[in-house]
Amino acid sequence: MATKVVQPKSLSDPRPRFSHGILAGGGKLLFIAGQTASDKDGNVVGKGDIEAQSRQVFKNLSAVLKEVGGSLDNLVMTTTYITDRKYREGYNRVRSQCYKKNPPTSTLVIVKGLANKDYLIEIAGIALI
Repeated sequence: MATKVVQPKSLSDPRPRFSHGILAGGGKLLFIAGQTASDKDGNVVGKGDIEAQSRQVFKNLSAVLKEVGGSLDNLVMTTTYITDRKYREGYNRVRSQCYKKNPPTSTLVIVKGLANKDYLIEIAGIALI
């Protein structure tokens, strides 16, 4: 996988939280559906706990990536939905532990609700494998 982080000198450097741009070449694109804090049986993990839910979401993203021989380092773009601004810091604490190399580009959106009333977070992604 050939990627290059794009960090214009005219913009603040947001790393390690996210990258402004990633130039990708070669490989195949994997589009990952929004992952929620559900376990294998569909149970919500970490009700009311943004960090526990974030860890489960990244575990689920990792499972999809692993299925095709990838890891979180293959992500080039994520879109994250949280249900309250107060969850931003807890999510960021978990997120910062997940990337061993440069983080993907990232969009964070605050929404009124998700598919299950107990979900606090959902993350969709695009990976280059």
